[in-house]
Amino acid sequence: MYKEPLVFLPGMMCDMRLFEHQLINLAVGRSVIFATITQGTTICEIAKSVLRDTPAKFALAGLSMGGIVAMEILRLAPERLTKLALMDTNPLAETPQAAADREPQIIKAKKGQMLEVIRDEMKPSYFAPGGKRKEVLNVVMDMALKLGPDVFIRQSRALQKRLDQQATLRGAKLNTLVLCGEFDSLCPPKRHQLMTELIPDARLKVIENAGHLPTLEQPSETTEVMQEWLSQP
Repeated sequence: MYKEPLVFLPGMMCDMRLFEHQLINLAVGRSVIFATITQGTTICEIAKSVLRDTPAKFALAGLSMGGIVAMEILRLAPERLTKLALMDTNPLAETPQAAADREPQIIKAKKGQMLEVIRDEMKPSYFAPGGKRKEVLNVVMDMALKLGPDVFIRQSRALQKRLDQQATLRGAKLNTLVLCGEFDSLCPPKRHQLMTELIPDARLKVIENAGHLPTLEQPSETTEVMQEWLSQP
């Protein structure tokens, strides 16, 4: 039986380690693709770069900034998507305050102070309490430092100028999984409830004992939920 390709879009300053468990376990009989979101200084430019390098039709899963890019792909080319998963993300435009708060970080990144920037950006409170928090933070720090300041600056600029996608979600006509960690304070569950209400054919799943990155914090449960989503017609 044909299984459509599955494309993953990572969060800001994350590499394929963000989806390690999913990339391994969802690739049975299916083409699984990790797409980078490091090119372009607007969400639209990044989305177009993903569309250039992906199959004609595919299921799409985006987490955090990857979810923001996924919503832009939905806006630009809905006919290309067969299913959609939006995870720990935000359909709203950047607030003026949040956009302004990125400027000092961009200045520090230009000065070579990336370690300080990432420590400030990746707050422990974004993740679920417990023993895995330090382990997850270490992985996140390593991913960010390897990607470096140029990627951080481009992604920050893109997020500052992102569109409100609520109208895009209202017009979505495909099977959509909306997923988040119960302890995600950056993109809280009530925002995902809003997305679920906007999308006509959406199902909300809150992952227990996870925060902003359930793919790392609770990988097995997240993969199981995604497998169920992919198996639906």
